[in-house]
Amino acid sequence: MYQKLLTIQDISCVGQCSLTVALPILSAAGQETCILPSAVLSTHTAGFSGFTCRDLTEDMPAIAAHWKKEGITFDAVYTGYLGSTKQIAYVKDIFANLLKPGANRIVDPAMADGGKLYPAFDAAFVAEMKTLVAEADYILPNITEACFLTGTNYRETYDEAYIDGLLDALRAIGAKTIVLTGVGYTPDTTGVVVLEGGEKRYYAHRKISRGCHGTGDVYASAFVGALQNGKSAYDAAVIAADFTVHCIEYTIGDPSHWYGVKFEPLLGELIAAIR
Repeated sequence: MYQKLLTIQDISCVGQCSLTVALPILSAAGQETCILPSAVLSTHTAGFSGFTCRDLTEDMPAIAAHWKKEGITFDAVYTGYLGSTKQIAYVKDIFANLLKPGANRIVDPAMADGGKLYPAFDAAFVAEMKTLVAEADYILPNITEACFLTGTNYRETYDEAYIDGLLDALRAIGAKTIVLTGVGYTPDTTGVVVLEGGEKRYYAHRKISRGCHGTGDVYASAFVGALQNGKSAYDAAVIAADFTVHCIEYTIGDPSHWYGVKFEPLLGELIAAIR
């Protein structure tokens, strides 16, 4: 299903995350992938030191205005890491002015993990992200992000009732279809809970002890690629989970590749799964 999709997030020139992950994965999934960079970094910020960063916040409205003047519209928009409340406001303006009727609005509220907000963010950012989540058709938070969005106490261990409470609270702030990642009820498993049209489904897989930077972006991009090819949210979530796990397994034997996952050699598998 060939469509024109816009993804809005930063570019880490080296490091396999954000746009350097989203662009190849979405293109491989058959989507004409347009980009709106929110910032340009020499590398990502996990493990590298002395990286450069160019904030592109002030460029974003001018780019969007040019697209509007040219009559350019999109079949879907997918947001990743956004650097400020001002950027969230610009994204909402794009939602209102540059999408075709029925376009999917997919938000990965990338702002927290492990019970903590990322260093750049504060309560004001969380409050603004809640308004973006309310406008989205699909959201992909992890448990930490869901807790901040809903004012829920974060727990390292939990049961299904706790997760159900998070889902209910996300629905209460306006979330529609929810893909909650990193949900594991046993020490050796993790997975994803999908709430779509009032139906909740859970997909579990083996938990890999070593974490890899950028896997959230790999997951979200694979999910969007599958979704835009007509898969249900649950089927897209399963395809994305299987792909991400295999990317980690393919990479962990190479200690020199500590900064991301080798997803490129496995893109053929993702294409086959989507088709």
